[in-house]
Amino acid sequence: MESDEIILSLTALAQSTRLDVFRLLVKHEPEGLAAGDIATALAVPQNTMSSHLAILSRAGLVIGERHGRSIVYRAALSHLGDVVNFLIADCCGGRMDIRAPLVESLRSCCEPAVKKRSRAGV
Repeated sequence: MESDEIILSLTALAQSTRLDVFRLLVKHEPEGLAAGDIATALAVPQNTMSSHLAILSRAGLVIGERHGRSIVYRAALSHLGDVVNFLIADCCGGRMDIRAPLVESLRSCCEPAVKKRSRAGV
């Protein structure tokens, strides 16, 4: 990725409503949410939400897909991964003792919750 792309992505997220939109869409992966549902969930007027979604789309952070009369938006997680990788690519001068905790913290946020077996099912 180029620096300009990273700056565009970070700029898009540097506004509270857009950050809230992105975080909401991440929670609703992989199904996504219709634009109207996003606006309702965040109590933002639909015309204002359209502007925020357009900015996030131009930055590559969300993807919209038409479903009938509505557009369903999803978080572009691969793009977010590219942004994060760009930011930490030169991390720590190659010292794994410094980099490993950072990488582990990123990994642990995405691990599925371990399901506990019930005693009755054992």
